[in-house]
Amino acid sequence: MQTNAARIYEALAERIIAGRLPPGRKLDEQALADAFGVSRTPIREALRELAARGLIETIPRRGAIVASIGLPRLADMLEAECELEALCAKLASQRMSALEKSQLAELHASTRPMADKPDRAAYFTANSAFHAMICRGTRNETMGETIATLRDRLAPFRRTQSESIEERLHRSWEEHDAILTGILAGEPEAAYAAMRAHNARLAGGVMRVLEHRQRGTSRKAA
Repeated sequence: MQTNAARIYEALAERIIAGRLPPGRKLDEQALADAFGVSRTPIREALRELAARGLIETIPRRGAIVASIGLPRLADMLEAECELEALCAKLASQRMSALEKSQLAELHASTRPMADKPDRAAYFTANSAFHAMICRGTRNETMGETIATLRDRLAPFRRTQSESIEERLHRSWEEHDAILTGILAGEPEAAYAAMRAHNARLAGGVMRVLEHRQRGTSRKAA
């Protein structure tokens, strides 16, 4: 079950990324606690998560302030994730054991009903497990930790897409299928290309939506 802090974090992250909580807006703990009908404890936990992902800043004597989303920096992070995770798929195709490949295939198969339903929460949980399993398959802890940090930072942005949830989950499943095919076949270049294409599509979608929103915000400010 989702905790209050996680629920509040997701709600605030979505509002910040959508521009409904603009840069510079102060987030008052008590006001948020009243709005969400909770104590200040889960509010503080949610704010710590937002700060860890760069969505808010904590300023002495001012408290939590919505940060400005720097699109150039975000683009850098998305590009790094795209290239590094593609390399992970390449290495995993060569280094994963037969048992690990079988487990990856089973996990992927289990997500098809989630995409068909569609069950957004279940699919995203399984999606994270799919990517994490590939990163572990590289046998490179430094690379795995770096990817995990990037995916964690980018998670709230990556959910910003223009497609419907049905379209998004089906496209994701099909792209995962191509990644899995390359890994199971032990074809490093195919695994690399499939993962890179998957992440590049998602990154492009995120940037298009956020750029459109920033242009809209700029026009309103003018």
